[in-house]
Amino acid sequence: MTRTIDINSDLGEAYGPWPMGDDAAMLDIVTSANVACGGHASDPETMYRTLVMCREKGVTAGAHPGYADREGFGRRVIPMKPAEITNMVAAQIGALRGIATLANCPVTYVKPHGALNNFASANREAADAIAVAVKASGLAMLAISGTELEKASRAAGIETISEIFADRGYQENGLLVPRSEPGAMIHDPQAAAERILHLLKTGKMQTVSGAEIPLAAQSICVHGDEASAVALAAELRARLESEGVSITAFA
Repeated sequence: MTRTIDINSDLGEAYGPWPMGDDAAMLDIVTSANVACGGHASDPETMYRTLVMCREKGVTAGAHPGYADREGFGRRVIPMKPAEITNMVAAQIGALRGIATLANCPVTYVKPHGALNNFASANREAADAIAVAVKASGLAMLAISGTELEKASRAAGIETISEIFADRGYQENGLLVPRSEPGAMIHDPQAAAERILHLLKTGKMQTVSGAEIPLAAQSICVHGDEASAVALAAELRARLESEGVSITAFA
């Protein structure tokens, strides 16, 4: 069974006066934070506030670039050429790193958000486009395990961390169940923890069909915008630690 693993969450996703999730509570549980960079969510003040909390709580910070789609929270695919994806990702990484210098909190990795992440997980051309930006940044890549993005990242020589999701359903092809379909989200903290423990013990993820697929796992994601996020992350961490698993940031 895996004895050391990271828990990450998508945070800093507020925008102006509109709050999103309980970042302070999540940062007491997770070891890595994927901080929104102004594409699908966030603004300079939110980035700064989130990065300061990461520094104060000893949580590793990563850039979380997504489609420039605040209305859809970055969960709609925006048609773009590969070079446009590269430039968009590079610009958002740069925005967060600029704020990070003020917050005195280093940014060490990149994890694409939402529809951009899911699209690149299945589309090698988009995955390569993201990898170009991340390679140029000198940062690591947090990529969904077994996907085209993970393959493209490793092929580009980028330090790559394999990610699995505690609160998302899986298809047999290793991709996440679309949010529009049944079984896409897991809100029950105990069910989520049991499934992750099964994976860490067997190396296999349970899918919505009942079949199991092999997946590598170095980091576990819990989405910070869900109402069940804090309770699920707390239960997951408690169960893992009770099994002797050390929760440690990968970077």
